[in-house]
Amino acid sequence: MRFSTTALLALPLLAAAAESPFEQYKAKFQNFLSNFGASTPGADKADGPAVAGEAPSVATGAKGKNAVEPKTIESFTLEDWKGTLYGPVRADAAQPQPAEWLVLVTGRNKTCLGRCERIETAFAEAAVKFASLPSSEPSPQRLARVNCEDQPVLCNSWSANAGSLWLFEVPAAPDAIVEIYTKRMNLTTVTPQDVVDVYAGAVTDRAEAGWNRTDPTGWFHPIEGKLAKFGLSVPLGYAFWALGAIPSWGMMLIMSFVSRTMMNRGMNRGAGAPGAPRAAPAGDAR
Repeated sequence: MRFSTTALLALPLLAAAAESPFEQYKAKFQNFLSNFGASTPGADKADGPAVAGEAPSVATGAKGKNAVEPKTIESFTLEDWKGTLYGPVRADAAQPQPAEWLVLVTGRNKTCLGRCERIETAFAEAAVKFASLPSSEPSPQRLARVNCEDQPVLCNSWSANAGSLWLFEVPAAPDAIVEIYTKRMNLTTVTPQDVVDVYAGAVTDRAEAGWNRTDPTGWFHPIEGKLAKFGLSVPLGYAFWALGAIPSWGMMLIMSFVSRTMMNRGMNRGAGAPGAPRAAPAGDAR
């Protein structure tokens, strides 16, 4: 069989055409892997204190004598949140006023359904506003945040919901009660000025501003509550986290197994009860 000159010249083109689909799929697969690697959960976790200047603010946008340094936003974790909370008091135990913390409880897709991005930006920009307020206007001493996506046990031990503000008043005296007030925020319309106004309302009139006081004699106060005093708040936090991590079909299987076990035990007890008539052996009836 003889090959013409045209067929010989067409061989490289056919080979390139055969390789091009493979190269396209290979490029798409590489892009998929790169996108998957960029969205790893560890990249979204906060390590250590965060500065509120990440959002567009006066501190990052302005240069010169009018620039304002935003307040630092600490990150509370299960291991060190109490040490961070009491740190300012231990450093200066002679202060007449309690140390004050304004804490944002936030989350991501699982704990906040992806609606907390707006309040996180508002809280970061409010840190700049707090730093620029004159001394005559109320401003929180310290800011912090808790991400329930990264700290689910801590949020469960607090019974805290994402999208809320917590106000901690830590007294200088070691035996005094830590006062805690909570405020639920509107995640769809919250602005930095709303955060500033809500805190100002906590200073002037907490009830009118919608702040709720956590009863220190109740069960769920993170520090003074009965669960915290008995050392049960963190174990319950782990238990609630484990229950939340079980998928719905897994919970249904567990409930089905438990119900079947209870029914079988009830039937066995009924069959072995004293005085119950016994069936006659086969072939014994006359």
